[in-house]
Amino acid sequence: MATKIRLQRHGRKGYAFYQIVVADSRAPRDGRFIERIGSYNPNTNPATVDLNFERALYWLQVGAQPTDTTRNILSREGVCLKKHLLEGVKKGAFDEAAAEEKFQAWKKGKEASLQAVKDKASEAAREVAKARLEAEKEVNKAKAEVVAQKKAELAAAAAAKAAEEAAAAAATEEAPAAESAE
Repeated sequence: MATKIRLQRHGRKGYAFYQIVVADSRAPRDGRFIERIGSYNPNTNPATVDLNFERALYWLQVGAQPTDTTRNILSREGVCLKKHLLEGVKKGAFDEAAAEEKFQAWKKGKEASLQAVKDKASEAAREVAKARLEAEKEVNKAKAEVVAQKKAELAAAAAAKAAEEAAAAAATEEAPAAESAE
C-alpha cells in the first residue's frame, strides 16, 4: 500500500486550516486516513504548525511520500533534515552524536530566525500604533485650536455686546438727565 503524508482541509470558507495526516494514496483528500500527525494553520503570522515530530519522522523512514506543501512544512520543521542525517549515520558518514549536534545547531538557528521574524512583526505593529497615535494627537491639537478660536470669538462677541449694552444704558441715563435740566 502506497502511503502519502498530506493535508486534510478543515475550517470555513476563506479561513481554512489543515490537519497533517498519513493516508492511503488512493484515498480522497478529506477521506479516510491512517494517522493524524499534526496541524497547519496558515491564517496566523507566521503560520502555526503543530507536529508530532517522531511520528512524522517514522512515516518518512518507512516510505510515506509527502505532498509538495507537506514536504515544505516537514522541511521547515526539520523532519526532512533529521531523516537525512539519520541516513548519513546508517551509511557511516558520521556518528549519531555528530548528527544530533548538527540537528540541534540547525534547530537553534531556525528558532533564532523565527524569533527575529516575530520581533520584526511586533516592532512594525508598535511603529504603526505610534504613528497612529501621533496622527490622532495632531488631529486633536487642530480641533483644540478651532475650539479655542470659537471660544475667543464668543468671548469677544459677548464683550462687544456688554459694551454696547453699557453704552446704551449710559445714553438712556444721559437723556433723562438732559430733559430734567431743561
